Amino acid sequence: MSEIKAVISESIKRIDAMGKVTGETRYPGDINIDGQLWMRVKFSERAHARVLRVDKREAEALPGVVRVFTSRDVPINEYGLVIRDQPVLCGPGGEKAGTDVVRCYMDMVATVVAESDDIARQALDFIQVEYQDLPAVFDPDDAMADTAPQLHPDCPGNLVTRYRIRKGDMSAGWAAADVVVEGEYETTWQEHAYLQPEAGLSYIDEEERVTVIVAGQWTHEDQEQICHALNLPADAVRVIYPAIGGAFGGREDMSVQIVLALSTWMLRRPIKIQWNREESILYHHKRHPIKVRAKWGATKSGLITAIYSEVIGDAGAYNYTSNKVLGNAQLTAGGPYETPNIHIDTYAVYTNNIPSGAFRGFGAPQALFAAEGQMNRLAAALGMDPLEIRMLNTIREGSLGSVDTPFPKGVTMPQVFAACGRESWWRETDAGWSLQRPQQPADATKRRGRGLAGGFKNVGFSFGFPEHCWAGIELRGSAEIESVILFHAAAEVGQGAHTALMQMAADAVGVQFDQVRLVASDTATSGSAGSASASRLTFMSGNAIRGAADIALQKWHDEERPATGEFMYRPPPTTAFDPLTGKADPNFAYGYVAEAVEVEVDLETGQARLLEVVCANDVGKVINPQQLEGQIEGAVAQAQGYALMEYLVSKEGRILNPYLSTYLIPTSLDVPPKVKSVILEHPDPIGPWGARGMAEMPFLPLAPAIAAAIFDATGVWVDSQPFTAEKVVKALRRQGIGAI
Repeated sequence: MSEIKAVISESIKRIDAMGKVTGETRYPGDINIDGQLWMRVKFSERAHARVLRVDKREAEALPGVVRVFTSRDVPINEYGLVIRDQPVLCGPGGEKAGTDVVRCYMDMVATVVAESDDIARQALDFIQVEYQDLPAVFDPDDAMADTAPQLHPDCPGNLVTRYRIRKGDMSAGWAAADVVVEGEYETTWQEHAYLQPEAGLSYIDEEERVTVIVAGQWTHEDQEQICHALNLPADAVRVIYPAIGGAFGGREDMSVQIVLALSTWMLRRPIKIQWNREESILYHHKRHPIKVRAKWGATKSGLITAIYSEVIGDAGAYNYTSNKVLGNAQLTAGGPYETPNIHIDTYAVYTNNIPSGAFRGFGAPQALFAAEGQMNRLAAALGMDPLEIRMLNTIREGSLGSVDTPFPKGVTMPQVFAACGRESWWRETDAGWSLQRPQQPADATKRRGRGLAGGFKNVGFSFGFPEHCWAGIELRGSAEIESVILFHAAAEVGQGAHTALMQMAADAVGVQFDQVRLVASDTATSGSAGSASASRLTFMSGNAIRGAADIALQKWHDEERPATGEFMYRPPPTTAFDPLTGKADPNFAYGYVAEAVEVEVDLETGQARLLEVVCANDVGKVINPQQLEGQIEGAVAQAQGYALMEYLVSKEGRILNPYLSTYLIPTSLDVPPKVKSVILEHPDPIGPWGARGMAEMPFLPLAPAIAAAIFDATGVWVDSQPFTAEKVVKALRRQGIGAI
């Protein structure tokens, strides 16, 4: 056998690169079948109302219309990733109470299936819907009031969930504090803005399965939700993911999957749907707006003695993943620091706004915006260096978390903070860490500042969810292994996962990369891989692939040809928060990150310009260096948009700027001139090859680091994201800074 070239830690070119660059790769919107019909959706025209009647007669009489589907056509009219609290189609006639109520503008009331897209779109105007308006509520604080309208049965106070942490003695913590800082921090919605709007194609395959080709993040979960709503067994439904034009959490929940499957199952015809950008922004979930009220105390030497936070998240009209996102926010609301006394109350609240759900970072960016804001305030109040105070308080190996249990082994937050400091503008002396001041511009209307923030986040599903990942390996050849087939359901959402999976399979078997072939993202060929989320795919899939490879290799050595191995990896179990104290073992692994930034602020306009970012990540083990750096740079650009420019305007539940001309995201001209990726490799004890997930981590601390840099430049705190020019200039003027 020829010498095997190393495949782990090599920048192997992505297997999908050529097709995507040339345009040959087909996304759901590019796929067609002869004789296909077209679908359009009639969305809600109210923020909160009872649907009294849906009259489809005039629409169905329109030439070319094949069928209009309403709530009466859905066998089990409910769905939801965690809680089945949303109707597939809202309207009268359902067995479950509340399915006749629309709770936001993204609710679906009917679907039209027609011979062409134009006819389907035209028919929407002929569907007559009679509503009975109901009281609505759009602010989470208002929604928790006793007098607020109740949006869901059995949810008093409109609470999706409430969590609490009670650790230590808060009275003793405040008594020991020489300085106390308080702050109120607000974040708003963020649009995923992935390149490919929602689209899909459904048909009946050769085995009589209703088959849905769509972009998602977990094929088997899509399959399960379709099966439930249609009341079908799993072997009657097939889900296939072709190329996926981005996700970032925005495809975790359903969009077109169930209504496509329903229509094809009943009509026995192929059906296609494709949303435009306006529909995409209006009708899929967003990042959670979260408000944090915080109070932290510390000794004069900088040691944190007490942390109090109240965290309130706007779930919108349905849960989606709000109970999990707010659980993660609770876990990170104290930042990456150890303190003996901590008191946190966290609420996920139903409103009549657009539903909030998964988005890169999953609650940690919002919570860390507050936590790191508090840490920077403490440093300023004490006259301490912001890195020095962090090194004093950071979690480390053996630390007890806010949930009063030790972090899993492999805590490297001190190493990450130190690396970030060394690789940016800090110097370490016998007296400790000190920040080097930036050179100021010659233009007196501009000021430069530097800021720092850090954080941590889970790798894998949390709080007792039965985490799992399946992989299958088939070895072919005679005397030697000539080819390897890897079967895996992992979603390739643009992050390069499929290439990394093949690298890990090649290394696990001991062959060249080009000897591996991947069969992926089809419920008919693979067991469940879990979701492309929670920074979990490399970690979970790598362990599953190694397990399957070991089994297949043993069979190969036993002269079995071809040799096959299947393995379901299950990591150590986790536990939910104790309802009274919050005590838990919430996660089996974490990723750690710190970022330093330099910002220039225009004192006349309030425009803040991000000049440089240094991002330090402990990734455990690099699988593909080029892809890893791409994840860091992409996350920084996305977090820059979140911090400085992306502002989704919603008034009484209706999004007012559903266009990329009015909802502004960073372009190539906006991203910082320099992003320095600092890669640390401290192996995770249970990660494959020591690897940790890292895709979300570089997003987490950028907003608070930029806020700290704005303060460093101007002496003004901005505690509401995004830091638009208008918001910054108002803060400057309140402090008497800038033009009169």
